Amino acid sequence: ISGVRDIHADHAASHIGKAQGIVTCLRATPYHCTRRKVFLPMDICMLHGVSQEDFIRGKQEKNMRDVIYDIASQAHIHLEHVR
Repeated sequence: ISGVRDIHADHAASHIGKAQGIVTCLRATPYHCTRRKVFLPMDICMLHGVSQEDFIRGKQEKNMRDVIYDIASQAHIHLEHVR
């Protein structure tokens, strides 16, 4: 936007955008679940034995927290790349 032409700035902005997208998805999960929609990666959910219905029902189990933790960890990895 400001006319900066730097590959390192572009790379950092890319990782920041990915981290922000992941965090936005996580923050919106309770809202979407009330509308019976889940936009979390199913491969991570399946890895922890969690179904979409578990999120929709609002269960508060450890394996669901593990799913959220794994996804949030991906955002953290993107931020570490920026640093």
